[in-house]
Formats: sequence, C-alpha cells, structure tokens
Amino acid sequence: MRMSDTGDLWWRNAVYYCLDVETFRDGDGDGIGDFQGLTESIGYLEQLGVTCVWLMPFYPTPDRDDGYDISDFYGVDPRLGSLGDVVEFVRTARSRGIRTIIDLVVNHTSDKHHWFREAKRSRNSRYRDYYVWRDRPTKNSKNEVFPGEEQSIWEWEPRTEQYFLHSFYRHQPDLNLAEPRVRDEVSKIVAFWLSLGIAGFRVDAVPFLLSGPGAPIDSDPHEFLRDLKRFIRRRSSEAMLLGEVSLPHDGQFAYFGGGDGGELDAQFDFTLMNAVYLSLASGEAEPIAKALASRPTTHEPATWGNFLRNHDELTLHLLQPDERERVFEEFAPDPAQRIYDRGIVRRLAPMLGGDPRRLRLAYSLLFSLPGAPVLFYGEEIGMGENPELRGRLAVRTPMQWSRTRNGGFSSARPSRLPGPVTTGGYGPEHVNVRDQQMDRGSLFHFIGALIARYRTTPEIGWGDVRVIEHETPGVLAHLIATDRGGGLLALHNLLSAPATVLLPTADQLGGEVLTDLLNPREIPMESGQPTEVQLEGYGFRWLQITPEGGAVV
Repeated sequence: MRMSDTGDLWWRNAVYYCLDVETFRDGDGDGIGDFQGLTESIGYLEQLGVTCVWLMPFYPTPDRDDGYDISDFYGVDPRLGSLGDVVEFVRTARSRGIRTIIDLVVNHTSDKHHWFREAKRSRNSRYRDYYVWRDRPTKNSKNEVFPGEEQSIWEWEPRTEQYFLHSFYRHQPDLNLAEPRVRDEVSKIVAFWLSLGIAGFRVDAVPFLLSGPGAPIDSDPHEFLRDLKRFIRRRSSEAMLLGEVSLPHDGQFAYFGGGDGGELDAQFDFTLMNAVYLSLASGEAEPIAKALASRPTTHEPATWGNFLRNHDELTLHLLQPDERERVFEEFAPDPAQRIYDRGIVRRLAPMLGGDPRRLRLAYSLLFSLPGAPVLFYGEEIGMGENPELRGRLAVRTPMQWSRTRNGGFSSARPSRLPGPVTTGGYGPEHVNVRDQQMDRGSLFHFIGALIARYRTTPEIGWGDVRVIEHETPGVLAHLIATDRGGGLLALHNLLSAPATVLLPTADQLGGEVLTDLLNPREIPMESGQPTEVQLEGYGFRWLQITPEGGAVV
C-alpha cells in the first residue's frame, strides 16, 4: 500500500475512542453524563492521544435500547444537552486535533418516532411505506439478533391489521430503505450532521440494511451504500463511513464495494478480533496468522478497524463451536457471563485476571496489527464490568475518574446516575483515571505510549502485512512493510514462559538493523545469518527494520 498521495484519508491511521455521553462525565451535577462534561474532558482525550471520538447515540429516545431506539434523528436527548452543546464539543475537539464521528442508526426507528406513529394510523398514511408491512409473517421469522428476548421479527399492529418488520426489538420497526423517500430522509440526516462539523459515521448493523430476513424483495444494500457514499463525498472531502459488518472476511469484501471500492471506507474486523481471543485463550499464534491471511485485498484506500472490546457483547459467532467453548472456558467460565450462546458480557481486564503482562500484550497486539485501533471508553485504565447489570449494560457503566463519590463521574446522589458504578476489585477505589495519571507505570500511560508510537509508525495503517514463519510455538511474528522498504516487525509471545525466536536474515527482511521502538535499543543483523531475539513470558517487541545507522521514523 502506498503512503504517498493519501489526500484527506485521516481515518486510515486514526485512534478511535468510543464513548456514551450519558455515562462518560456529568458536567451539571444532575447525575447524567452530558456534553458539558464531555467538552470538559477533551484535555484528557488529548493527553491519551485520541484522534477521533465515536459518539454512541445521543438523540432523543424512549431509551428502551440504550439510545439505539431513536425518536428524532435531528435532535439531542435533553438530558445530555442541546445542539449548541454538540457543536461546541465538536468545534473544541477539532481545535485540539480530535475529529468526531457519530452513530448512523437507520435500520430502524423507535416506535415513538413520528414517522411510525403516523404510519400505523392508516394504510394510506404518507409514511406507511417508510416501514415494511406484511399481511402474514414470512416463513423465516426467527429473531437471530436477540434470541430468547424476541421470538419473531414480525409484530402485529391491530389498528391497520398488518405485521411490521423488526429485525431487532419489537419497539424498533425496520425502516424500508428500498423506498426512495426514506433514502432521501437518510441523505438529509447525514447532510445535517455534516453541516455541524461531524467527520463521519459509524453505520450500525450494516448487513441488516435491506438484506436481512423479511427485507423487501429485489432490494440492494450495496446500491444504497454506494449512493450514500457518493452523497457524502459531494458534501465533505473528509467524511468517512465505518461499518459494523459482523461477517467473515469474504462476506465483508462486498461491503467495501468489492474490487472497485465505493462503499464503506472502513469495517470492524470481527474475524481478527475472534482470532485474538482464541489465541489468548490457547497460547497459539496460528488463529491470528490465519485471520490476517484471510483478509481480502481491498480497494485503496479502504481499511480495517481493530478492536478488543466494544459496547456490545463480545461476540464469538465467527469461531467454530469447539473454539468458542475454549474461549468461554478461559474467559467466561460462569454461564452468567455469557449471552445469546455466542457472546461474553465482560470487559478485557477481568477476563485476563487483571494480569498486567497479558493486558499489555493484548494492547500491544491491538496497536501493531495492520489497520486503525478502536478503544472503548475505560479500556485505557482497565475498567471492569458490573455483573449485577443485565446483558450488554454490564460493560456500559459510568466512567471512573477518581476515588471520590460515584467514581468522580457525578456529584449527584448515586440513585440519579444512569446506572451503578462498578464495585469490587474493579471499582473506582482501585481503578480510576486520577491514580493512573499519577503513576508512570500504569496501564493508562502504557496505552498512551502505544498510541504515540502508533501515530509515528504510519506503516501500521498503510503497509502490507506478512506473517513471518519461525520455529517457536506461541509467538506471532508479523511484518508490515511499505513500498519504501523496511517496515515494522512485531513479535508477541502468547505464552507465560520466555521464548527465543530466530528471525530471517537481514537480506530476507530488507535491512541491517532492528530498532526496538518501545524500549529504544538496536539489534544488529549479520548478513546471511538468522537473528536471535529473546522474549519474556507474555513479552512483545516492535522492531523497525532500517539500514545501519538509519534514522527511526
């Protein structure tokens, strides 16, 4: 991949940070996180090194699905602030080098949205075709998204005596994106937020756009995405689309636009995420190596978003049943820690037993894998989940800023918070921002150092990856090279025992010196001889390949 002539492709090597305004920081003391508190926290995000904030839904909502049931695409939940507060945050963040992207949730609306309220009044309503209606359910009506919570994807509407489609919850009727007027509405929504300075959109549940069970016949989600991408490009030179496409690599390829591009700019790599957890559980590098090898060659400049945790359950649906069970046994031995028979409702730090060596190994992997890293708020301090909360809410607890009341999230009574602060060994008295800022050896400072190194190592976002073969089990060695020669060679020991790795010769690697980027030192390579590198248990190295005496860039 060429790093020259990149244009305005900031998103290829951005550092993304996902947060929910409601649970991040309360600025006015009413118990609910808000844009005032978020704006006051921009300095913290800048200190960490974040370059793009991804905001989970902050729109008006009945809040039956943590904000993903939207009743107005143009507004702001009044508990969180106003449109003016959003603009002030976006402007201030941009002045500090941080862009903002937001969730574009157009698979469905809330059943309280005025489109749906009008649509269900009469079959002749002008909004009727904004949704999908049937006289009888389709044969394939099982709800695959929320099994056990929803039995069907169809719900009876007694007033007009038809069923409406809901691929998710019954209070979230699917929008009919095959209807031209709905597409026009989506374009207006996108144009509105772009005009306020938003730099892109994380597109929710992309495979359900026009292609899920019950979708209109002959509807093409790729045509919709191509039209949306062209519209966005006309309105903004920088805006991007980051898609949630939870499919195997070969299925994801089509959503980039195939070999011609023109659809999503970036996609979360669920295959690689699943492979990382299997490798962490088994101590074997092969799953990650296979996942990297299975990535399709994308049309420039499309890229991948790498992540270890997100705001949903840790879905393992792309693993084989025996592989999934192995990860369950290692990281979610209690059935209460699992959901939908495919996912885990825990954060990373507790899954790894709080072991700082394994945590640092995992995040070193995240930032050295080709693509752009995505963090979920609180990861940088090792926050844990609250097992007393149901489902996905277990990992969406208030941010822990200090040891003080409510973890410094709010000065209000605990009963007024959007949810309880995590307690126990991962509560704010043990895990918080303030303590870790004061400790140079903390996870916060470690991740900050990884971010700084990632941002000065552009080949991670732009280079071509190759897994290096060697004879040491449990060690992943991958090389990210560019057309300028050299590159980054990353080594990760997935086992607790020390390991020795024999690397290819200098001629094969294309350099003369290996420079350790995380612990500055040089490792000379003798011509024609393999190079020996030592790794501690759960150890890792980022080695830049340079000519002798070459400058580190």
